[in-house]
Amino acid sequence: MSVWNTIVGQKPVVDMLSGIAEGDPSRIAQSWLFCGPPGSGRSNVALAFAAALECPRHGCGECDVCRAIMARSHPDVTVLATDKVTIGIDEVRDLVEKSEETPHTAPWRIIIIEDVDRMLERTTNVLLKEVEEPAEHTIWMLCAPSPQDVLPTIRSRTRLVTLAVPQTRDVADFIEKDCGVDARLAARCARLSEGHIGIARLYAKDDQALADRDELVVGVLGLQRVSDAVMLADTLLSNAKAQAQATVERAVDREKAEFRRINGLGEKDPIPPAIRSQWNAIGKKDDVKRRSTRLVQDVLDRSLNSIASVYRDVAVIQNGAEGAVGIVNLENKRALYDLAASIGREDAVRRMELIARARRRLRGNGNAQLDFEALFCSLIVFKSPDAGRVRYGA
Repeated sequence: MSVWNTIVGQKPVVDMLSGIAEGDPSRIAQSWLFCGPPGSGRSNVALAFAAALECPRHGCGECDVCRAIMARSHPDVTVLATDKVTIGIDEVRDLVEKSEETPHTAPWRIIIIEDVDRMLERTTNVLLKEVEEPAEHTIWMLCAPSPQDVLPTIRSRTRLVTLAVPQTRDVADFIEKDCGVDARLAARCARLSEGHIGIARLYAKDDQALADRDELVVGVLGLQRVSDAVMLADTLLSNAKAQAQATVERAVDREKAEFRRINGLGEKDPIPPAIRSQWNAIGKKDDVKRRSTRLVQDVLDRSLNSIASVYRDVAVIQNGAEGAVGIVNLENKRALYDLAASIGREDAVRRMELIARARRRLRGNGNAQLDFEALFCSLIVFKSPDAGRVRYGA
């Protein structure tokens, strides 16, 4: 199976990159910028491209080279991913040093940086010279949501690859095969994820994450009092922390299993003294806490997308566009129609703006509890005692 088979809904990009990988190596650009909205698979595209460049059969997906690269364990392909808010300058300096090394076994030394937009300007400046003038056998692949998220000095020195939001049908087909779920659940997960492959996969594999989303949407549609807003914010924060903790614990379990496999140890074999310090470093309390904190932010950001989808659906209904673009929250269709009849078009847009403002506050290290309480209070539709008229949250 080709490495490109794992890429969803990006046929024009796949056709272009696979053609380049099969072409003249001397004409390949050595600095790339992969851009696409969250969930479009930009880092996966970069990884598949790396495999196609290194594999003797240009990304067959079956050889040891392809398998090692897709597993992120090939010695000549380095992937920098972070669960921190920013990518540190020392991490980038290490990459620059590595980029000067000759490849061990493959034609290229390839360095992939996920979320390059998380670099501070002074960190990006460390990278600039290498991206502008890479070592002879080095290819840089940078990933970001959009070109505007990257400094112009970096952007102008890379070849841009732009990814689209995958179609819901393509995501559903992929989820059905990848996660082994039935077509109905795959279609629902694809629809609720709004084309985000990672979130669709999460919903298909994690019943609790899907249930938490359902609870949030119902809660938003049912906001009537300030007490509802306060309780919904508290529930959201509790669920986010629980999701993050569970995700980190599963990741630690996988890391421990991989450590045992690499070192030839069975599930219950004792850890030899020579590697015990490395074993103890996996899942250290401080590291788990840091990773959980970072993941809470991801869950909250995803929750804001779910809240925004409610008012996206309301706008679709108000503009008679359901037949053209569909409704995301089909399970709540009746409540959505009621809300669409209760608020005006301008108010639906204003609520989207309030959600965007809450997102900016959270990214600015705001108090999540207070930010969500304020947001939910502003989304309440108060019933006026006189003539049954409606007034809106502040």
